[in-house]
Amino acid sequence: MDRWYAMKVFVRVVESGSFVKAADKLDLSTTATSRLVAELEAHLGTRLLQRTTRRLHLTESGQRFFERSRELLTGLEEAEAEAAEGTERPSGVLRVTIPASFGTLHLARLLPLYQERYPEVVLEVLAIDRIVDLVNDGFDLAIRLATEHDPGYVARKLATIRLAVCASKAYLARHGTPREPVELAQHNCLSHAFGVYPDKWTFKGPDGLLTVQVKGNFRTNNGELLRAAALAGEGVILEPTFLIGNDLARGDLVPLLQDWEIPHATAMALYPSRRFVSAKVRTFVEFMREAFASEPSWDQWMR
Repeated sequence: MDRWYAMKVFVRVVESGSFVKAADKLDLSTTATSRLVAELEAHLGTRLLQRTTRRLHLTESGQRFFERSRELLTGLEEAEAEAAEGTERPSGVLRVTIPASFGTLHLARLLPLYQERYPEVVLEVLAIDRIVDLVNDGFDLAIRLATEHDPGYVARKLATIRLAVCASKAYLARHGTPREPVELAQHNCLSHAFGVYPDKWTFKGPDGLLTVQVKGNFRTNNGELLRAAALAGEGVILEPTFLIGNDLARGDLVPLLQDWEIPHATAMALYPSRRFVSAKVRTFVEFMREAFASEPSWDQWMR
């Protein structure tokens, strides 16, 4: 069994959602496609897919193997593209979409450095938190913060985005310090009006996941407004550390419930899956991966 090819078949099956569609894309028979996945499962000694008459479901092992396989196959395809492109100089217009706050705080300083290295590239950057369709909207790539990503895109990890619950010393002096997540229900929790954690905050402890319903007197779609309100002593916030890391390091905000883990997100560079990746996309992604290779500065407070 060619393990690389079997991995490719498995990834295409997951991305397509069926053996039939994957077989059509790979120019294989459905029987051969199913056999290759079965041989891969036998080689690994674990089931990767749960098959029903209507759809496929990834097992826990299958999910981990899918993510790692896709990353390895992407690296292989990019290595092939680099070899084919030789010394091609990146040039032309590179259209990128980035998240607003993360982009302003941590990407803005990097963009001129990229252009200094590759002066023939013209950057067009849209700073917006709305998710756009890269292909239909004409973007070359996106940098996104999320817990999961569209399998239709190639995804390259840039950094782990941790979240922290915190409040100012003044607020805690007036209202007390919560020691358990359930105590947050008694506090003024300032929250997002939209997004993945508006008024339900999830923690992971020794007994598994715990979700707490929170409430407060201020909601907004902007994390920087929540940060400002917390610094003013208005309440408790749950925010990414790229936004509040310096406040935590200075002691202006106090981290809470540190014995509990908060499920994190990931900053990823995404671009449409193609066999040949343009030099401008490839160099931009690698430049960003290089920039975020070490521990993010905003998480140094955790030491």
